Amino acid sequence: MASFPDFVNENEIGKAKFIGELIPPVAPFDQKSGRETWTVAFAPDGSYFAWSQGHRIVRLVPWKKCLASFSVRKEDRSSGAGPRRLSRQNSEGSLLPGEPREHTIDCGDIVWGLAFGSSVPEKQSRCVNIEWHRFKFGQDQLLLATGLNNGRIKIWDVYTGKLLLNLMDHTDIVRDLTFAPDGSLVLVSASRDKTLRVWDLKDDGNMVKVLRGHQNWVYCSAFSPDSSVLCSVGAGKAVFLWDMDKYTLIRKLEGHHNDVVSCEFSPDGALLATASYDTRVIVWDPHTATVLLELGHLFPPPSPIFAGGANDRWVRSVAFCHDGWHIASVTDDRLVRFWSIGEKSPQAIAPLTNGLCCAFSTDGSVLAAGMAKLNFHQPLLQSLVSHDPSEIILTRDAPKFRPPKITFRFLAEIENNVLHSINVLLMLTGKAKSDQITCQQEMYL
Repeated sequence: MASFPDFVNENEIGKAKFIGELIPPVAPFDQKSGRETWTVAFAPDGSYFAWSQGHRIVRLVPWKKCLASFSVRKEDRSSGAGPRRLSRQNSEGSLLPGEPREHTIDCGDIVWGLAFGSSVPEKQSRCVNIEWHRFKFGQDQLLLATGLNNGRIKIWDVYTGKLLLNLMDHTDIVRDLTFAPDGSLVLVSASRDKTLRVWDLKDDGNMVKVLRGHQNWVYCSAFSPDSSVLCSVGAGKAVFLWDMDKYTLIRKLEGHHNDVVSCEFSPDGALLATASYDTRVIVWDPHTATVLLELGHLFPPPSPIFAGGANDRWVRSVAFCHDGWHIASVTDDRLVRFWSIGEKSPQAIAPLTNGLCCAFSTDGSVLAAGMAKLNFHQPLLQSLVSHDPSEIILTRDAPKFRPPKITFRFLAEIENNVLHSINVLLMLTGKAKSDQITCQQEMYL
């Protein structure tokens, strides 16, 4: 069994640059269990980075400060200096007024899920009682939600590190959290109690709806960019799509052969990526329930009956880059892969032992990957043919990409269907006036 198809030479695949790591304080009991970084998250505006550093502690770090500490200068690389580590000491004494501050938050239990919520753009709450609220969130509000081992969800003020709300309704571990990106501060929690719960933080955190349909644990959920659709996955082979205006199930996507553990929409909402223990990432058209691309992590690919069992290629996490053209996946074979949409082999790889989760920075230039400690990589997302892999070019500086091959095939099929429709129309209206036929042609085009 191999990690790449036969036509791919692993030595020719680009290598993503490892730029730094965050390491929690070490205590004697840390060597056993509980130090896993189950979740990482970037603030929507790129101001903060949050990670569960193990046990019950969450670190909130100003992202610019974190990235600056990881910056490896050319003279450092030429002298053979290794990647840098972020100091665990707060430097608040040297901060300017209004500058983001670092916080260490004790959540009281093991942290499984993290999510940032912003009231920008501001959107009115759906709640009926609008006369009085305990909390009034302004336009500049930035919140952090933490999902805990005891089923509770705690909401924190990112700027002060203070606890605002304590949401209690789940009966088992809260595995994942996601905020609606429309500024409504609607929060969805996914739990091992087989449910998803919808909370309105602008209504003092009142629970709006319980979404039922999963027959087992729910691992992950993700909003579409317009907040109208929610995707949820769990211990089962189906991918669930929910209408978040009516809180009803739209459809199930069938195609995986094992538990589906991670999902994320592309920035434009046109694509949906799901990761599964069946060793694959599937890229879907969520609007037509069509499989557009399968990204394999084991070759030859296992048959459905074997894909449903244990193997060392379980895909643990998938993340869409904010440019919409690239995907990262974390797998049990100790690699993190960077894919380009339309290609069936990774564009870059990096070693990662016991990877659990991953997330791209807001500008797409850095991938954070969680494990027992936290690693950061700069993916080589530009064409690797004409560049030296030792030179790192950030995504935002990369040239414009050509549309992937699958896009050309899709457009070609549309063109053929349109031309076929016009030919049929001309045959049916052979005696019609020319201006009428012209009008019909324009309607189809």
